[in-house]
Amino acid sequence: MKLYGAPMPAPNPRRVRIFLAEKGVALAETPVDMMQREHKSPEHMARNALGQVPTLELDDGTTISETVSICRYLEALHPSPPLFGATPLEQAQTDMWIRRVEFVLMQPVGMYWRHAHPRTARLIKQYTDFGQSNVERYAEAQAWFNRQLAGQPFIAGEAFSMADICALSTVDFATWIGLPLAQENANLIAWRERVASRPSASA
Repeated sequence: MKLYGAPMPAPNPRRVRIFLAEKGVALAETPVDMMQREHKSPEHMARNALGQVPTLELDDGTTISETVSICRYLEALHPSPPLFGATPLEQAQTDMWIRRVEFVLMQPVGMYWRHAHPRTARLIKQYTDFGQSNVERYAEAQAWFNRQLAGQPFIAGEAFSMADICALSTVDFATWIGLPLAQENANLIAWRERVASRPSASA
């Protein structure tokens, strides 16, 4: 297998690296230079028609994109420790929380990055007012996750899971683009400290 990705601060390739580290699976990442637009090259577009990273290429040439899909495939190959839940209920709850992370937490971060950050201004047409409106949306998302984390150590409950990986990569990227965690969200900050202290977080 060959994993195409990009280094920090790119959040999505980091998800897969953290997942692999938690599994104890060694799979070298082949870097795609996004600053040089290599992800939009014909060669990479043939692997991923959206021109994104990460992409996992199997030995027979089949490719899998989207972080959760890549990690589900790796989970099937390496089921221990389970990062998508061990029981049907845990699996459903993990899926639920992954969706909530992506739609509630990650979406406003992505929209701010796309439409209001100076680094993307030279790449795409921005709708700055819309981009700036996502600062408040992200603050509201933080507050909501802070309430949900009351009394539980991880996003989906008692066990570290793919939902935590998705959330960690999101809040760390948000901080990097100028959207830090609000200090009043003590549960969320404590959760971030717990997951960031895991060795896999440095992947």
